[in-house]
Amino acid sequence: MKLNATDIKKLREMTGAGFADCKNALEEAKGDLKKAESLLKEKGLAKAAKKGDRETGSGLVDTYVHLNGKIGVVLSVLCETDFVARTDEFKNLAHEVSMQIAAMDPKDEKELLAQDYIRDGSKTIGDLVKEAIAKLGENIQIGKFTRISI
Repeated sequence: MKLNATDIKKLREMTGAGFADCKNALEEAKGDLKKAESLLKEKGLAKAAKKGDRETGSGLVDTYVHLNGKIGVVLSVLCETDFVARTDEFKNLAHEVSMQIAAMDPKDEKELLAQDYIRDGSKTIGDLVKEAIAKLGENIQIGKFTRISI
């Protein structure tokens, strides 16, 4: 089957996966974009599981103050290298998790990871972290967090 470059590009935009991974997934799915997206997600989650034991010695601290100024969050998110900690994808993950904590007030990391993501109820915060691990190629962990409210 001959692959269409437009489909590969579209799949890359949908998933954030690399060119070769998208091409291979489309070949395996015989050109079916939905099936290819599902295959990439499965492979990404498997990669994420393999990285879970790797040491996270870098990361960043994110803060979020809700618009009304009565709720604030300080969160640390950990990764393996400073390089990944400086990427927009990693910074965005940290900020999304901070907003989740402000909105849902989880008591601990376990509860946080099990919560439905406020922007997309079809996935949990744990899924969001696993997707970032698959995309960025490093172990990512939620560190300490504090939610303050008045």
